[in-house]
Amino acid sequence: MSFAARVIDGRAYAADLKRGIATEVEQLAQAGARPGLATLLVGDDYASASYERRVRRLAEQLGCRYVCEHLPGDAEEADVVACVGKLDADPRLSGILVLRPLPVWVSEAVVYRALDPLKDIEAVHPVNAGLLALGRPRYIPSTPASVFHMLDRHLRDSGCDPQDVYTRSNMVLVGRSNNVGKPAILLGLARGATLLSCDVNSFKAGLLYEHTRQADILIVAAGVPGLITGDHLKPGAIVIDVGINPVEDSRTGRVRLVGDIDFDSVAAVAGAVSPVPGGVGPITDVWLLKNTVAAARLAMGVAAAQPEMSAARTDGELIPG
Repeated sequence: MSFAARVIDGRAYAADLKRGIATEVEQLAQAGARPGLATLLVGDDYASASYERRVRRLAEQLGCRYVCEHLPGDAEEADVVACVGKLDADPRLSGILVLRPLPVWVSEAVVYRALDPLKDIEAVHPVNAGLLALGRPRYIPSTPASVFHMLDRHLRDSGCDPQDVYTRSNMVLVGRSNNVGKPAILLGLARGATLLSCDVNSFKAGLLYEHTRQADILIVAAGVPGLITGDHLKPGAIVIDVGINPVEDSRTGRVRLVGDIDFDSVAAVAGAVSPVPGGVGPITDVWLLKNTVAAARLAMGVAAAQPEMSAARTDGELIPG
C-alpha cells in the first residue's frame, strides 16, 4: 500500500543523539566519572519489561553503569519506597527511573516524592515537575522531550523553521497523563503553538473528531490502540504517535507493540506520521541516557545547561544542582 504521508524515521534521529551522548560519556570517563542508571520494575508488565530491556542494552553500549531492581507484582508500597531509598543512597547511580504502571495499591505520588530530585531524571518529583512548569527544567521527561525533538528535526529536515511553524499551528494533544501529556503541553506552549488538550472526557462527549480535525500537529498519547483514524485528521497534518500497546495476534499468539493510531488510514491522509515501533520510542530510550549523563554532571558539582524548552533557544541559563 502506498501512503501520502512521509514516515518519520525515529531510529535515525536516535542514532544521531546516541553519538553525541557517547562523546559526553567518554568525556566524563576522562574526568573520572561514570554515569549510572537504575530502573525499578514492579511486576511483569509487558511494555515496561520490554522498555527495561532496551534501556539496559543501550546503557551497556554507552558504557554506563546499569542496575535493575525488580520487585514482585504483590510488593507493598513500603517495599517500593524502601527500594527507591536504597537507590537514592547509592553514589554510583546518577539517575533513577521508576517504571510504570505500579500496582494500584502503590501511590505514584508517594513513590515519586521519595526520589532524590537530582536523580529524578523523568522529572516526576514535585520539585522537578514544578521547575518544568515554570520553564526552568532540571530535566525534561524523556518521552515528551523526544516528541518535540522529533518534531523539531522533522521540520528542519523539511526545510522549515520550526519556531515559525509552531507559532502558526494548531497543536492538539490527545492524552493528559502526568508523565507525557502534561509535560508535552508545556513544551508545546513554550514553542508558541496554539494548543488544545483532549482526554477521555473529550471522547465521551463526542468531541474528539471535532478537536483533532483542527490540528496541524497532532500528538497522540492516549494508551488506546488504533484510537485515531484517518477520519480524525485534517489533510496534511503531522501526526506523532506516542502509544505503546501490547496486542496479541489471535492467530499466532505472539505479542506485538502497536501505537494509538490506525497507521494505514492515518498515513493515507497525513502529511507526516511517526510509526510504532521505530518512531518516538528509540529517541525516548536515548533521551533517558541523555538525562542520566546530565545528572552525572550535577553529581560532580558541575552546573548543567538548562534544557531547551523552545526550538529556537540554543543556550540555556545555568541552574544550580
